[in-house]
Amino acid sequence: MRQLKKNELETALRYLFLSMAIVVIRQDRKHFQLGEFKIKEPYMELLGKMELTAREERKALRAQMDAQKIQVIEAGRNESFTSFLFLAHGYEEKRNYFNPAIRKKVETIILELMHSSLRQRHSVELNSSNDLPG
Repeated sequence: MRQLKKNELETALRYLFLSMAIVVIRQDRKHFQLGEFKIKEPYMELLGKMELTAREERKALRAQMDAQKIQVIEAGRNESFTSFLFLAHGYEEKRNYFNPAIRKKVETIILELMHSSLRQRHSVELNSSNDLPG
């Protein structure tokens, strides 16, 4: 029987996958920094904005989870699946996730963060170009 409410599970999963996305973004920043790219700055700036946005969202999710007394803990892993234990209201719910599905979810979050960061940059550029004398 499912113990977590749908919205509690969605919050916990978003927090979990967002945390994984932050790890990937940090690793990618290191690769760009150490890589032999001709022009690194735009990529580094984009990844930095993505990480900042993700960290802000994760902080809000963490506060929500604390208020609702929800925890998520990795309970095990093998080549195919990763198990997570969700704790809420004194109940436990264990769920197994197929590793390629986790990867796809993290990829989706990274794409969301990328599009959001690019939209923010584009709107800032549009606003600043409106300030130029014409």
